Amino acid sequence: MTDAYFIHLFILILIYVILAVSLQLALGYGGLLNLGHIAFFGIGAYASALLSIAGYPFWICIIFAGLLSAFFGFLLSIPTHKLKGDYLALATLGFSFIVYALLLNWTSLTRGPLGITGIPRPTILGINFSDNLNFLILMIVIATISYLVINQITRSPFGKVIEATRDDELATHSLGKNIFKIKSITLSASAFFAGIAGSLFAAYITFIDPSSFSFMGIMPIIVIVMVGGLVSLPGTVLATIMIILLPEPLRFIGFPSSIIGPARQILYALILLLILNYMPKGFYGKIDLE
Repeated sequence: MTDAYFIHLFILILIYVILAVSLQLALGYGGLLNLGHIAFFGIGAYASALLSIAGYPFWICIIFAGLLSAFFGFLLSIPTHKLKGDYLALATLGFSFIVYALLLNWTSLTRGPLGITGIPRPTILGINFSDNLNFLILMIVIATISYLVINQITRSPFGKVIEATRDDELATHSLGKNIFKIKSITLSASAFFAGIAGSLFAAYITFIDPSSFSFMGIMPIIVIVMVGGLVSLPGTVLATIMIILLPEPLRFIGFPSSIIGPARQILYALILLLILNYMPKGFYGKIDLE
């Protein structure tokens, strides 16, 4: 029983590692305060779930989930590419509300508040991942690949251009760089990996509903990125482990389930306030969030 519990936690940690590292690409490296990241997570989850139920192989489902989220990331970049800071945050927040409303009200496709049940577990190359231990192995492989790809992006010459755009957009533009293109690619790449995480989340839980992708879902991801530190992928991984495990003792104190959820949100908000006030660069961050 204990082994199953820890396997479950490790799987959740790896899903959130992909989600948080993908946000780090946009927020830390690109300087794009995207509060709509949870929407890309939801788009990927629903796209993958619907295709899985329709009988498509998992590798098609997960790739399509990432590509569809990336497409919406590109669409979001068009009206927001001139926005910065609080204005960008509000615009992306509005995007997350729109996606949530669609998931909740487009009942013919998403089944609305009833959610989608019976999502099949992945089968790849004849290997069935219905067992949680096998699923954990799959998660380790995909999370490692995602981390390495994002790390390679940030270390590449294009990654340096992304950081230059974050630091001084005018100077980067004066060097002949297309700012809109840079921001669009950054946001699309970030959304792609969020969609991948959503696909894996849906395949693991086997049930999704709009409440999993509401605005409140962005709170732990923002906290993870801020605690780990902006422009720090290793710090993001370490913070993911800490933030996911930190509320777990609440389950053993004897609190009713109706209190654990709100208590977790209060804890996340408190950690975020403390980090912003006393450690604005997080554990390993290189810059402050302006």
